Amino acid sequence: MLAAQSRTFLYSKEFLFTLMIGSYFLWCAWDPYQWHLIDGANLLIHEAGHFIFKPFGEYLMIAGGSLLQVIMPALFVFYFYRNEKPYSAALVMLWVGESLLNVSVYAGDAIKMQLPLLGGQDSVHDWNYLLDRAGLLAATRKVEVLIRLGGTLVILSGLYLALKSALNSASNKTLDRSA
Repeated sequence: MLAAQSRTFLYSKEFLFTLMIGSYFLWCAWDPYQWHLIDGANLLIHEAGHFIFKPFGEYLMIAGGSLLQVIMPALFVFYFYRNEKPYSAALVMLWVGESLLNVSVYAGDAIKMQLPLLGGQDSVHDWNYLLDRAGLLAATRKVEVLIRLGGTLVILSGLYLALKSALNSASNKTLDRSA
């Protein structure tokens, strides 16, 4: 029974897909400074966040980019979890983690301000503004590391939960066949 369950798990589409997508997101965690395919979607959501949070004042408008970039995929995690789709929720957690990694890179650039901004050189650097107003500009590196650690932990948690869900699915299939 255990051998059949292991075979079912190792050859399941969920397990194989989790390995594939998990490798991608682990690469993102390993080197968040590289541009990753998903960063295009993150950038669009980030920019929309400024517009959405604009009615709440300047500070929240500027923070809104990074906030929405993390909130949007988190809403999908909540949706899938609420609809009892743990595998889908776990996979989307990987996106939440990667979004946090992306935010950590932007936060880490608050002093040097070398990242290209969509509005050009005259644009406000979100994290320089946010950390300066919060009196934390000197702690830029610590803020970056803390956000990166959080993103990495979310990716690892999502990967664990996706593998656990895939194993549960394989176990249920094995039990269904033996019944």
